[in-house]
Amino acid sequence: MSESKQTSAHSQSKIKVQRTQTGVRIEKRMLKVLKGLAEYFEISLGDLLEAIVLHAFEGKSPFHDEAIQKIEALKQIYGMDYDATASHRFVEEEN
Repeated sequence: MSESKQTSAHSQSKIKVQRTQTGVRIEKRMLKVLKGLAEYFEISLGDLLEAIVLHAFEGKSPFHDEAIQKIEALKQIYGMDYDATASHRFVEEEN
């Protein structure tokens, strides 16, 4: 997340929200990358997901160049060997 976006967001008035627990299913390697990224930013996984979604809804990227490099490194570490084009091709692995 870019520092300028974080700074401007923090300087504005706070917005009260009500959060709910969810049991979202997500691809295992992707989850590992997201958790690693949240740790890198020192924020919760929920906060990271909210930021990603809010930026995506506005057609913006939530990540600066350094974060994108970190994402690529985490993808390699956790074997996330696919990109956005794979999103509609996921099928459940049979046990």
